Amino acid sequence: MGLKLYTGPILDVSDERELCVHAAECVRGMPEVFNVSERPWVNPTHADTPELADKLRAVVARCPHHALKIVEHTS
Repeated sequence: MGLKLYTGPILDVSDERELCVHAAECVRGMPEVFNVSERPWVNPTHADTPELADKLRAVVARCPHHALKIVEHTS
């Protein structure tokens, strides 16, 4: 399956499914970005303010096996 990258206006989220243990920290932490009923299931466009981007960083940091990672935009 490999690595997938989901692009947002402030930051991106990478997802490596093989590492996921389905703890659902992401879904519980920020369901507006991580919604398993939608495709794509990761939508960082909903983290479109600096405050929401900070929240997304914190939620991704709780991923137990680091299947999700933040990819910062560079200028």
